[in-house]
Amino acid sequence: MSFHQRTTYYFEDLELGMEASFAKTVTEADIMAFAEVTGDKNPVHIDEDYAAKTMFKGRIAHGMLTAGYISAVFGMELPGPGAIYVSQTLNFRAPVRIGDHAIAKVKIVELIPAKRRARFDCVCLVGDKPVLEGEAILMVPKRP
Repeated sequence: MSFHQRTTYYFEDLELGMEASFAKTVTEADIMAFAEVTGDKNPVHIDEDYAAKTMFKGRIAHGMLTAGYISAVFGMELPGPGAIYVSQTLNFRAPVRIGDHAIAKVKIVELIPAKRRARFDCVCLVGDKPVLEGEAILMVPKRP
């Protein structure tokens, strides 16, 4: 696995309104791998015949798979390597399906210097439709 140098933002670099995103097209392989890794093999995710009889009328991605795209933004883009999750709220608004192009976006809405924490608004979109919304707090390292 190759490592691409990423920008690491230290707490001192952060400003209100800074934004970053991560985009991914959801594949069947992603859903199956997530089911295998987590043990969540709910048939609504992995069995088309079962899922067809649900309110979703077909298979959907795990909500936590979509939420993982938010984690990718934090770990790789903003603040980047070294930032530590403190909390995350998640409100699932709509299903994500195989073939959907999901975009996770985060935006800094509060900085808490005493604890070197940043609060982010988080959203995942498919097209212009929010499929997941929430808020996260991260601990961000200070400049060495």
